[in-house]
Amino acid sequence: MAMKMRIIFMGTPDFAVPSLQALLDRQDEVCAVFTQPDKPKGRGHKLAPPPVKELALRHSLPVYQPTTLRKGEVQAQIRALAPEAIVVVAYGKILPQAVLDIPPLGCINVHGSLLPKYRGAAPIQWAVINGEQTTGVTTMFMGAGVDTGDMLLRRETAIGLEETAGQLFDRLKDMGAQLLGETLAGLEKGELRPVPQNHEEATLAPMLQKEMSQIDWFRSAEEIHNLIRGLNPWPCASAMLDGRRLKLLGSQVTEASGAPGEARCEEGELLACCGEKALMITELQTPEGKRMSGKSYLLGHPLQAGAKFM
Repeated sequence: MAMKMRIIFMGTPDFAVPSLQALLDRQDEVCAVFTQPDKPKGRGHKLAPPPVKELALRHSLPVYQPTTLRKGEVQAQIRALAPEAIVVVAYGKILPQAVLDIPPLGCINVHGSLLPKYRGAAPIQWAVINGEQTTGVTTMFMGAGVDTGDMLLRRETAIGLEETAGQLFDRLKDMGAQLLGETLAGLEKGELRPVPQNHEEATLAPMLQKEMSQIDWFRSAEEIHNLIRGLNPWPCASAMLDGRRLKLLGSQVTEASGAPGEARCEEGELLACCGEKALMITELQTPEGKRMSGKSYLLGHPLQAGAKFM
């Protein structure tokens, strides 16, 4: 197959890896990969490369890791690479107008939501936290604002009732890669017509904060269940029970009721009463780092009288 587009790829985390792989599978000429600088990781704080860099190096692609794209020398570097298009997937840095103007075919972004809903850093997590039943991926031309550009293609998918943000993330990153391939093929054939977003329908999906972990048990079981799913795998919802801080990783809504925060053992299962209904805690993590079912946890830690989730 003949070479297709000459492309600079910009991306950083796991979410971007299948999209870079899609470009390689299409045999596009990926002339450079831009990704975030290596970051300290783990207890030893050793510098670890982003997942996109690891894939790029395996394919002997030139890798650039500037701290900003606003410097003139970085922009000159991008111009010298002469890309026809720049593909951006979860890069984590704002592209200034000077960079957006470089490629003649534009800057194409893969975003993990059905725009204009959930613009911003954490669209997948917020869709789950807000109890959305559907979400998807959107490809678009990038503009000066955050996720405000004209849309190219969208693909929708249902969100499972107990699906976590992490599980949805893994599905959408593959959907996004497939949609990117279809988008580039459509642009090559001149078949795609960009569609402006309705900015009045936009909602924001800001970065998650550790402070969101603490559960308010006066909220309904459905709301708390969605929070537990949406904060898994990071930062994870948490609560105190009998003096131990537990990370709550999985739950199911039940019809039981009681005082908000009341902890119960029913048929061997760990229940947490909420403002409305209750939750069966299906998976948790102990302070020692062990993951287990609520049922297994109760075998080693029977509830004390008057036990409450705090």
